[in-house]
Amino acid sequence: MPYEGILYDKLPEKSVRCRLCAHFCTIRNGKRGICGVRENRNGTLYSLVYGKLIANHVDPIEKKPLFHFQPGTLSSSIATAGCNMSCKHCQNYQISIQAAQLDPMPGEESTPTEVVKSALKTGCSSISYTYTEPTIFMEFARDCALEAVNHGLSNVFVTNGFMSEESATLAGNFLDAANIDLKGATEDHYRHICGASLQPVLDTIKHLYQAGVWIEVTTLVIPGYNDDEATFEFISSFLVSLDPKIPWHISRFFPTYKMLDVPPTPYASIEKAMRIGEKSGLKYVYPGNIPGISDETKCSGCGNVLIQRTGFSAKLVHLTENGTCSKCGKDFDGRMGKPDTKSSVHSPEDQ
Repeated sequence: MPYEGILYDKLPEKSVRCRLCAHFCTIRNGKRGICGVRENRNGTLYSLVYGKLIANHVDPIEKKPLFHFQPGTLSSSIATAGCNMSCKHCQNYQISIQAAQLDPMPGEESTPTEVVKSALKTGCSSISYTYTEPTIFMEFARDCALEAVNHGLSNVFVTNGFMSEESATLAGNFLDAANIDLKGATEDHYRHICGASLQPVLDTIKHLYQAGVWIEVTTLVIPGYNDDEATFEFISSFLVSLDPKIPWHISRFFPTYKMLDVPPTPYASIEKAMRIGEKSGLKYVYPGNIPGISDETKCSGCGNVLIQRTGFSAKLVHLTENGTCSKCGKDFDGRMGKPDTKSSVHSPEDQ
């Protein structure tokens, strides 16, 4: 059943204004917002996806990607239909964009209690709200998160960051970690490629970081669109200004959705971004979406290898359960959890 939404205003003539994301949609009676999953019915705004899971999988936390949050653990990963962006390169467009246009709304009914029980049963340390945009199913994510905390589970957003300040404040109250896409460095890129704008994303990153949420950032490098030095310098400088320990994942693009005519990202572009990130002062810069590549996380104190990764598999080498380097005793720049060696099942890609 539809669930009354949060963060909205009632307007004259049975219209409403949604305040959940940075679009601030004004929605007339009988219409839906840009996300496609929030509908005005006689002056009341409803979520059409509360508890309607279109994806439900178990993933390594490294797939989010989160390299410095509970390394080596599993995360129960859920999504509903819908997204508040319309990225031309969306890798999950079937469930994030196309599914939100269907009637009735697709998805298997679930409750927060069932989500938490499933996470516990599969040995997960966290629940990740991912694959599509968790902001648009905030009500269900919030309720699952509150239930999860009572059972010792952490909560993770994999998000485009296009939230309102109120929404970011709410999420900051229950999230432990977030991987946030920073898709480009200009308003023009966000407007034409993503159907959104840049500044709210920067504001969300700052807001969640200041709320104490562990932050990692991903940038998908698209040839000819955001692969220039100015973009890499802007993003890395922005992250350094917050905290040089924020990990930056620089991900390789492959043709998809409405960008089938764009070639895959040359590895040289990934290397260039990494050099710029490291030169700017970022301590942890990782290449992403490159099959077979090995990643290491080294101690920022002595250079000792703490974590070795191949694909989404992580091996804790010289990192103690207490989160310190076994060689020099320096604290790990991240947050620990219990390691797990189980492999993931097939699931969509994290946005």
